[in-house]
Amino acid sequence: MTYVPNTTAEQSEMLRAVGARSIEDLLAPIPKAVRLPRALKLPAALSEPDLKRLMTGMAELNADLDHYASFLGAGSYDHVVPSVVPHLAKRSEFYTSYTPYQPEVSQGMLQVIYEFQTLVCQITGMDVANASLYDGSTAVVEGALLAVGPGGRGEVVVSRALDPQYRATLRTYAHARGFTLREVGLADGVTSLDDLESALGPETRAVIVQQPNFFGALEDVRAIERLTHTTKALFIVAITEPASLGVLAPPGSYGADLVAAEGQSLGNPIGFGGPALGLLASRTDYVRRLPGRLVGRTVDEAGETGYVLTLQTREQHIRRERATSNICTNQALLALFTTIYLAALGKRGFHDVGALCLRKAHYAQSRISAVPGFAPLFARPFFDEFAVRTPLPAEQVNAQLREQGIIGGYELGRDYPELGEALLFCVTEARTRDDIDNLVSALEEIVSQ
Repeated sequence: MTYVPNTTAEQSEMLRAVGARSIEDLLAPIPKAVRLPRALKLPAALSEPDLKRLMTGMAELNADLDHYASFLGAGSYDHVVPSVVPHLAKRSEFYTSYTPYQPEVSQGMLQVIYEFQTLVCQITGMDVANASLYDGSTAVVEGALLAVGPGGRGEVVVSRALDPQYRATLRTYAHARGFTLREVGLADGVTSLDDLESALGPETRAVIVQQPNFFGALEDVRAIERLTHTTKALFIVAITEPASLGVLAPPGSYGADLVAAEGQSLGNPIGFGGPALGLLASRTDYVRRLPGRLVGRTVDEAGETGYVLTLQTREQHIRRERATSNICTNQALLALFTTIYLAALGKRGFHDVGALCLRKAHYAQSRISAVPGFAPLFARPFFDEFAVRTPLPAEQVNAQLREQGIIGGYELGRDYPELGEALLFCVTEARTRDDIDNLVSALEEIVSQ
C-alpha cells in the first residue's frame, strides 16, 4: 500500500524521534511484493443510519443458528442458554471487571472465580480446579506440561481419538519443549487397549484420552486407567462436551489424575470458532504444579468471609524465566457465564440436559441409520455425537443440507481419510423432534435424487 506522508508538526516530530523521514521509511522492512501499490478503493463516507443499514444487510448474508438447525459438534456445541445467564453476566460490574490482583476491590469477581472452581470440581469429581485457561486445547497442553515437568522431557501417549485440533496443538508445544508425542491407534472407534499397552514404557509421562472421544464414542476409561497406572504416568482425561458429565461418571471416580476440558458448552454462546473456555482440574497432589491462579476463601480480622488469590505458582510474572507456563490470565467473563449457567440449572437440571442429549441423539441415530445408504460407522455406546457412513461424498451431503436450512455433521475425512465418506452428527437438547425428522427427510430426498 502507498502511504502519503503526513506533514503535521506532531507526526513529523514522531517520525524524527524514531529516526524516520516518512511513513514509507517505517514500512521499508516489509517486502514490496506484499505491499499494495495503490491507494485503497474505499467508497464515499456514509451517514450513520446508512452505514448501519449497509452493515446489517451484510450481516444477514451470514448463516446463523436462529435460522438453521445445526447438527454440527466436533468440539463446539449448540446448547440452550437460559436467559438469566447473559442477563446477569452482562451487568456492567461483571462485564468490565478485569484480573483481580487487588482483592480489596475485587471481592465480587474473586467470589465468582471461587464458585467457578468449586462447580468445576463438583462436575469432574476432582479435588481442585484452577481459575480457567484459554480453551480446551491449551488445557490439554498444560496437563501435558505438568506431566513432563520443568525439564520438558519424556513421552506423552495420546489416543488418535483425541480431537485433531488438540493433537495439533500438542505437537506444536512438544516440538518447542522437547518432549515426544506417541499416538495410539483405534479399534472400532475407540482407543486400542493392545496398542496402548504396547506404547507404555519407562519414559511415558502421561496418557491422554478423550471421553466421550472425538467420534462421540465412550472409551473404556477404567481399563485405560489401570494400564496407565502400571507405570508412573499421569492419566489425563480430555472432555470437549462437558454436558456429558450430567449423565456419565465423573473422571475423578475412575482414577483420573488431571481433567482438561472445553467449557463452551456450559452456558457460553457458540460463534465462529469461539469464544472458548479452558477447564483444568486435578487431584490435590498436583495443586502447586497447576498453571494460572487459584482463588481461595478465608476470613478477615473481623471474621467476615473474604476471597483471595491463593496460588499463582507457575505464571511468568511470578517466576519469570523459571516459569513453566505462559498462562497469565483467565477467561473470567466466560467462567462467569459457566458459573451462572451451572448454578441456575442445579444438579437436577444439569442431569436433565445430559439425559435429553443422550435420548435425542440415539433417536436421531436410529432414524438416520434407516435411510438407505447411511449406516453407523462404529458399534460403540455414545453420548450426543455419532459417526455414520454416507452413500455420497460427505461434502456434497452437507452442501445440499444447507440449501434446506440445515447444518449437517462434521466431515470426518478431513482428519481421518481412512474412514472414507463419513459424517459426525451431534444432537443436543436444543434440537427438537421436528428438527431431527426434517434432517432425516432431507437425507432421504438427497439419496433419492
